[in-house]
Amino acid sequence: MTSTRPAPIAELTLRGVLLGGLITLLFTAANVYLGLKVGLTFATSIPAAVISMAVLRLFKGATILENNIVQTVASAAGTLAAIIFVLPGLVMIGWWHGFPYVQTAMITATGGILGVMFSVPLRRALVVDTDLPYPEGVAAAEVLQIGAGSREGAAEARTGLFVLIWNSIASAGFAIFTQTKIITDTAATTFRVGAGATGIAGSLSFVLLGVGHLVGISVGAAMGLGLVMGWFVLVPLLTAAHPMPGDMAAWVNTIWKGDVRFFGAGLIGISAIWTLVKIAGPVIGGVRSALAASAARDKGETLALEEQDLPIVWVAGVALLTLLPIAWLLWDVIAGGALVGSAALLIAGALVFVLVAGLMIAAVCGYMAGLIGASNSPVSGIGILAVIGSSLMLVGLFGQHPGADTTRALIAYALIVTGIVFGVATISNDNLQDLKTGQLVGATPWKQQVALMIGVGFGSLIIPPVLNVLNSGMGFVGVPGAGPNALAAPQAGLISALAKGVLSGDANWRMLGYGVAAGVVLIALDEALGRLKLLRLPPLGVALGIYLPMSVILPTVLGSVIGWFYDRWARTTANPEVAERMGTLTATGLIVGESLWGVLFALIVWASGSDAPLALIGKGHETAALVSGTVLFLGIAAVLYRRTITVSR
Repeated sequence: MTSTRPAPIAELTLRGVLLGGLITLLFTAANVYLGLKVGLTFATSIPAAVISMAVLRLFKGATILENNIVQTVASAAGTLAAIIFVLPGLVMIGWWHGFPYVQTAMITATGGILGVMFSVPLRRALVVDTDLPYPEGVAAAEVLQIGAGSREGAAEARTGLFVLIWNSIASAGFAIFTQTKIITDTAATTFRVGAGATGIAGSLSFVLLGVGHLVGISVGAAMGLGLVMGWFVLVPLLTAAHPMPGDMAAWVNTIWKGDVRFFGAGLIGISAIWTLVKIAGPVIGGVRSALAASAARDKGETLALEEQDLPIVWVAGVALLTLLPIAWLLWDVIAGGALVGSAALLIAGALVFVLVAGLMIAAVCGYMAGLIGASNSPVSGIGILAVIGSSLMLVGLFGQHPGADTTRALIAYALIVTGIVFGVATISNDNLQDLKTGQLVGATPWKQQVALMIGVGFGSLIIPPVLNVLNSGMGFVGVPGAGPNALAAPQAGLISALAKGVLSGDANWRMLGYGVAAGVVLIALDEALGRLKLLRLPPLGVALGIYLPMSVILPTVLGSVIGWFYDRWARTTANPEVAERMGTLTATGLIVGESLWGVLFALIVWASGSDAPLALIGKGHETAALVSGTVLFLGIAAVLYRRTITVSR
């Protein structure tokens, strides 16, 4: 085999890495805030690629492969922010009172590096030898190819950057205005349904509208189905079966948090297992292919460019070396506490669990990214599986009810292990999407894999201080001292509750089991819809609709409908690919603007010591604020999409 490229061109450059790091500062902070607020994160590949093209055009000798490295670094770091679906649980249970820099960075970095290593052999199985669509990877490649090829590409890059900035400013501006209290962004009410009760809630949030656009109509419909199942079937039935005196809202929320969300967790678990079963064969084949390529390299053969991964021996070596800092992290939890007598057994068991579960989870997440895109993959569901698995491992060693101090230490230990495995999940979910982009633009796989590790490093350095700012300025729901602006951190709350439930014996196994049973039915339904070539309803999307708050789901579903109508229009234009990409950048701008404002607002709250530092009016105007806020929100959304349609013609 011979190389497919006649001469090397600039690819893994210092300026590309540094630009990727600067973009990382923005998108990682935005994703940390977004994940803590609503339990969702967004993929950063396409906006990073657009920004990279606009900036690197100012320098001599910029290449498409250099732009690809920039988006690879930025997207890896931005995606790693999803670690916040686990780590706030350590604050919620009182084990941490903030986010210690070294421990937080090491949990993030070790999981991320293992995710990169595990994705190397998976690249062959899930990127090269597969027909998975990789929607975001293909879109990012198209952006890079058009931007590198012509004047029209340069014009598109400038237009795309304008759309991204304009929508970011509008989104941030609306969010700022809501903090004045002149308009409000959330409304909720509860009401009786026969002998039971339920509620309805909505949020005027451009970040949620943008998320809905990106996840698409299939996932949006699935989330809508989950909302109906959760709030208009399960909540009324369960509240009727378990009446509670006092406040109706407290009654409804108790049932939703204690029963309905565990139903959703069971549904997520069975859906992830089904995915793993489906891809077991291709994954084994990919590992064999990687070993064959390594043997050919050892014999002195020159591998084709698309075969030049990091050598499998290096991959195994780095993965094994990464276990050393993981062992230190685990000892840091154990030392001087109730678990110290079982340290050797605990650490050995956890390291085996990280390797075995990490490999399986990397395969599942990579497959999900290839099927529906990194933005749409509910990796938080994988975190639920990981925490149940790690907690059951600890139950096997210590049994249930080992004492209050031991149980608390075990919960913290399970969350640390889950955090590392979750890092594997988030990075493998994003990496294979990036590697697909690289395959389409002719990138060198090993250079892109190095860039992915650099992105992990950047993200690991940035995430701890952002978490500490948000923790100090806003706090988390359920933590003593948290104010009215406290962040929900829904996945972290659920995952820590699951760990506590499994280790104490109080887990809601009944609702978990019902969720598994419902998942079997929904898997069969989704497979049947796929064979009939009808709109699919991913079971993982249904689960999200069940266990995320309705105030999050309603605007997200609305965004998916708006995105569907926009894409229908885009397909009627002379250049539908460009029009669809502008829609993607519109949605991304809506997310980035409000998310970055959220980080800045947390700093203002922290500096001022006030939960409402920008409020201009007091209570008593809620109805007028809601009506005016709704009108303004819909008007701004219409103007923004109309502007995007105008520039896309």
